Amino acid sequence: MNKDIEPVNSRREILAGMGLAVLGLVGLNSAWKKLGFEERKSTVNPNISKYRPTDSDTQFPNVTLYTHDGEAVKFYDDLIRDKVVAINMMYSQCSGICPKSTANLLQVRKLLGERAGRDVFMYSITLDPVRDTPKMLRQYAERYGIEDGWKFLTGATEDIELVRYRLGFYDPEEDLDNIKENHTGMVRIGNDERNRWSMAPTLSDPEQIMSTINHLDPKAVHTAVHTLQSMYA
Repeated sequence: MNKDIEPVNSRREILAGMGLAVLGLVGLNSAWKKLGFEERKSTVNPNISKYRPTDSDTQFPNVTLYTHDGEAVKFYDDLIRDKVVAINMMYSQCSGICPKSTANLLQVRKLLGERAGRDVFMYSITLDPVRDTPKMLRQYAERYGIEDGWKFLTGATEDIELVRYRLGFYDPEEDLDNIKENHTGMVRIGNDERNRWSMAPTLSDPEQIMSTINHLDPKAVHTAVHTLQSMYA
């Protein structure tokens, strides 16, 4: 059965997340247009994302998304199932918090080292799928020097909206929910196999975000060990 998930910006989750933080792409653009995503306008009913079935027996939908390399992936089966993940929302034309968030999460990616793409998977999902084609996201990733183990994702508008809601990146106030930048300041961190989920501000100290990831990753050396080693190095 599908389970509801609370807004990522709920007071309870903000406090909980901050507590954990402390302890040849040739022709792809034209192909994208042929799929109809670039011309598609949002006609999403404000409630459709909440009540639409997810087709995965979890709160997460199994819709098809597209990576910045043009690969078609199933959101739950390919990206979430049995994985430890860190997911944020962004869009390439965002001039507010997004650039700083991407740069900060890049430091998290560097701290993960060889764990990225093996033990921990990073995803950034566009809030502007009409503009952010795979080619646009590829250019964005290249601009920031994004390394392996981190995928930027786009798709059909209604599918992105469903994913956004099910991840908890929404505001119950419709006027606030319609402001894209309101959903770019947090990173959802979770362990699907254990059904454990938390969050952290995207502009937290990278070490603090790592603490939250390590708390949910059973393969990780406990963060306290690393902290003590740093203190006495």
